Amino acid sequence: MMKKKVGIIFGGKSAEHEVSLQSAKNIVDAIDKEKYEVVLIGIDKEGKWHLNDQSSYLLNAENPKLIQLNKSNDNIAIVPGSTDNQLIHAGNAVNLDQLDVVFPIVHGTLGEDGSLQGMLRIANLPFVGPSVLGSSICMDKDIAKRLLQGAGINVAKGFTFSKVKRPKINYEDIKQYLGTPMFIKPANQGSSVGVSKVTTEEEFEKAVDSAFQYDNKIVIEETVIGREIECSVLGNEDPMASVPGEILPQTEFYSYESKYIDEKGAELAIPAELSDEMIKKVQETAIKAFETLQCEGLARVDFFLTAEGELYVNEVNTLPGFTKISMYPKLWEISGIAYSELISKLIELAIERHQRDNDLKNTVWD
Repeated sequence: MMKKKVGIIFGGKSAEHEVSLQSAKNIVDAIDKEKYEVVLIGIDKEGKWHLNDQSSYLLNAENPKLIQLNKSNDNIAIVPGSTDNQLIHAGNAVNLDQLDVVFPIVHGTLGEDGSLQGMLRIANLPFVGPSVLGSSICMDKDIAKRLLQGAGINVAKGFTFSKVKRPKINYEDIKQYLGTPMFIKPANQGSSVGVSKVTTEEEFEKAVDSAFQYDNKIVIEETVIGREIECSVLGNEDPMASVPGEILPQTEFYSYESKYIDEKGAELAIPAELSDEMIKKVQETAIKAFETLQCEGLARVDFFLTAEGELYVNEVNTLPGFTKISMYPKLWEISGIAYSELISKLIELAIERHQRDNDLKNTVWD
């Protein structure tokens, strides 16, 4: 059987560049080498695409704080509008080996906000994860919350402000409605990047300025007191949910450092200690949120579970981390799908959706 060529695209210009490098390393190490041949495409922090060799694509690969992309001199360009030879060497226009599918493990801005997905779709390349609409919706916390609310799913109370309205953001007015502490977040960032928990006006002003460094729109939310529950979802038209897990932060909240760098920053309880009834409720709500936000392939749905048994969706992450301490693959492993098998299933789902969409385009309507 011919091996399928899988292009793993990683890195990127976002603040989550290093997390993406870690995710790529874990996928490369775990992918079924009997089924797939890996083609590594690293995106540097300036946005250039590099064709990388598997033996030397990372520097300081074992240290999350120092890990770097080892840039090659072999840059890549895309030729859209073709059904083959979509990728070429930028220097000499020689065709790159044809890819059967792409695994775009580029976290954050330009990676999971629909931008990369749109480019891959224009290039007619099947890819893992949600398409343009689902990716862009989930990346925007403001829009995602509005759609979830419309579907009857609980979300935290909050406000959204654009940068032009910065002078009108009044701490006392917001405190009166949301109370303290409150969370301030860039609307279009993932993995707790730029997120602050504040209790005073001084902290508030600094946090607003900090969040606006990452995005032109920010979200200010109430604190929902509850357990941090996460659930992984897998599938296209008929998605399934994993057993839920619980984050037990050892710091004030589950920060970027806790998620990807400091293994002691949080403990993971997998599966979470929940009643059978609550497990079912988490899984059903995770799938409902997944479908409401037009997701396909994969997503991790993050919840708060209050003492009264109320579930609040905090975030839906369409390209969750695949590092060795990431919750998404860990939840599926406990649910009976090993890491290597999970990668294969995601690739199969990508190819299946691509074929479905092509069949639809080729349908002749009377």
